[in-house]
Amino acid sequence: MKNEDIVATMELLGMTLSRVRPDIPIPGSSERCLERTVIEDRECHLWIHERIDPRSVARKTEIAAAMAILGGRLPEVKPYLAFAPGRFIDEREGGAWQVAPYVAGIPLERPEFAFEAWRGEILADLLIRLRKAALDIPGRETVEGTSLAGFVRGLIGKLRNQERPLLERVYPAVLHLERGLFPNLDRLPAAFCHGDFHPLNMIWSRVGINALIDWEFCGFRPETYDAALLVGCLGMEDPRCLSGDLVRSLVGRLRAGAGYSEAGWASFFDLVLAARFAWLSDWLRRDDREMVDLEAVFIGLLLENREALAEAWA
Repeated sequence: MKNEDIVATMELLGMTLSRVRPDIPIPGSSERCLERTVIEDRECHLWIHERIDPRSVARKTEIAAAMAILGGRLPEVKPYLAFAPGRFIDEREGGAWQVAPYVAGIPLERPEFAFEAWRGEILADLLIRLRKAALDIPGRETVEGTSLAGFVRGLIGKLRNQERPLLERVYPAVLHLERGLFPNLDRLPAAFCHGDFHPLNMIWSRVGINALIDWEFCGFRPETYDAALLVGCLGMEDPRCLSGDLVRSLVGRLRAGAGYSEAGWASFFDLVLAARFAWLSDWLRRDDREMVDLEAVFIGLLLENREALAEAWA
């Protein structure tokens, strides 16, 4: 990334660049932008400077606007800095840049963390507070309940043409979703969701969560979507944790305080299963054959144990 671009962006924010910090690793996915680096200003504050695809400006603006609302209500949300009211992107000379606070944390011990009950309480509490904080986020009228079904069906169409053996492995799960979840998606209560709520999209301290990051998939989805995606991701760390202390603690706290509907809970297992197809699609995009195989195994394991898991989560 060119220093002159960093300097120009910081000047618009009333800051002065002291130095670039390539020595500091950045948590979260590097695929969310074209380039990113940690920078330090003259007051020794650290920031993440991102160069984004100009074609993504509209969507990035929506995300930043939602984060700005939530950032005033949830300490775990660290909004992008605003160049002017409602303007979170520096666009000039065919380029586009954003700046966010850098948040330090500690790495998770994997897979041990996925069995720790105290994390379930903290994760559930964050989901409950996010639900309340996002009640007035605009965009509810754009919800399309069938989008998840359309995504899975589109993926299956690609597998039918290109990955027949893989299709045969996951097709029983698709049939289960077609018979149960997909016909009812439009009737499920929707809520604003992070969209990628899993432990590696959080910056952890030794006692809690410092920041919730990587909001690229935020938007309105079935109300239990974030919790379902989280449970599936924990299961991928180690399938035994699906009925372990963290997940039981998480689900118990959510049942007591999240206010999810009966319909939301009734569809919970199916949402856990459906969310795995987004991960399967991502492994295929990356051509990570080991993870493709592991995901197919996990999808089969979920389906085979659906009754025992539903009982554990009840």
